[in-house]
Amino acid sequence: MQLIDPSHPMYKPLWVRILIVAVCFGWAGVETLGSQPFWAMLSGALGAYAAWMLLLNFKPQPPEATNPAPAQDEAVEDDEPADDKK
Repeated sequence: MQLIDPSHPMYKPLWVRILIVAVCFGWAGVETLGSQPFWAMLSGALGAYAAWMLLLNFKPQPPEATNPAPAQDEAVEDDEPADDKK
């Protein structure tokens, strides 16, 4: 069962992935200081899972070409100069 989908475009920037992991571990620290070991372990485990999925196993997808360049036909060049004086 996968709780975090690392291929989602939201997780592409590094700062977003680091922020998610930092918030989880930060909240574990808050719960530890508040003498709530159950919630500290729960948020710490979530931080460890997020670090595993978003930092250690993250494989960025190559950028996709949204609009491929259309095939260009060879331009037919006229033998006449463009600024003909008649």
